[in-house]
Amino acid sequence: MSKVLIIATLDTKGVEATYLRNKLYELGHNPLLMDLSMGERVEIEADIPAEEVAKAAGASFDEILKSKDRAKNTQLMIDGAIKISKKLVENGEINGVVGIGGSTGSLMAGKIMQSLPFGLPKLLISSTASLPGLSTRYIGTSDIVLFHSVVEISGLNELVRNVIDRAAHAISGMIKAPPIKKQRETKIIAITMLGTCEKCASRVRKALEEKGFQIVGFSASGIADRAMEDMIRQGMFDGVIDLAPAGVIDYLFGGMRSSGPDRMEAAGEMGIPQIISTCGVNHITPPKRNYTEDHKKRRKYNLDEHRTWLRATPDELIKAAQAFAEKLNKAKGPVRVVIPLRGWSSADYPGSETYNPEEDLIFVNELKRLLKPDIEVRTVDANMEDEEFAKVVIEACLEVMT
Repeated sequence: MSKVLIIATLDTKGVEATYLRNKLYELGHNPLLMDLSMGERVEIEADIPAEEVAKAAGASFDEILKSKDRAKNTQLMIDGAIKISKKLVENGEINGVVGIGGSTGSLMAGKIMQSLPFGLPKLLISSTASLPGLSTRYIGTSDIVLFHSVVEISGLNELVRNVIDRAAHAISGMIKAPPIKKQRETKIIAITMLGTCEKCASRVRKALEEKGFQIVGFSASGIADRAMEDMIRQGMFDGVIDLAPAGVIDYLFGGMRSSGPDRMEAAGEMGIPQIISTCGVNHITPPKRNYTEDHKKRRKYNLDEHRTWLRATPDELIKAAQAFAEKLNKAKGPVRVVIPLRGWSSADYPGSETYNPEEDLIFVNELKRLLKPDIEVRTVDANMEDEEFAKVVIEACLEVMT
């Protein structure tokens, strides 16, 4: 029988979680019910009671019940549940996870699921999934299926039963799907891309697929590329072609593509080969509501009515190069940097208001100055989207991968 972990606060969602557990039994699964209660003890018997979750976090459930520090208690229960859940996954004891809750319960279950590996079926039943900003917090960078219940999950009625029934069938179907089976003779390479380097990414993908590699793409908009870092650490890839690491400069200067402080570090930590380029790195993308007077005076390129790229200043390019060098110098595996000299994207071309290859050299020269001698920087007299640039990326990748 497949084992399904159910995550719920039984002091508020006990009846509903119990109904879900019974439904999964009916469908031929062996559910494990984990209790994240923080308000009171419950009579419902959980397979993993709240006392055990609190203990895993280094706390006692009695202390949590007495405490009025809701934020601290919530984090403790999340930490304990993550430790238990990860151990269950590592030991092969669960085949899927279902969370059920309102705002707090969904946030807790979402954080726990986000810590679990890609490919493990994850389903979150939430009555607050449609609230602005919450859905992205619930799923983060994980492959969680978010099931908006619409109706409040409060007691059992025909509508709530229908929601839970459908969710139970959904996770059951997900578990029956074949798991990821990586063929070790086929190397898998992650590649980042944006619409502004799509031609380059497509050429690189097709050429490498012809050589027998599998290529997995990630949109470098701040979420998917952050997810890529997590998946690299899970050991899912044999190499990385990072065409669009613009999330690094946007993290430094508050841009919308920001991918966090750890971007462009996982491949180096894991010791796998990486090819680095610069699509979008000479622009920043602060939200318009945060524009300073300086931002308003900048040269800009409007991608569409919602997205505007502002030309990075020489000082910002220097700081970006320093961040790149600090990250790449830590790499345990081979690194190649490939940079076009005639524009770093399709938005960066002769005639574009933000086109300035002379200023781009500020980044290039600072990066060369700071990188370790064994990290080669290749410059190509072409635009990022030109065929000749893609050829150099392909050559560099084949060198480090073979």
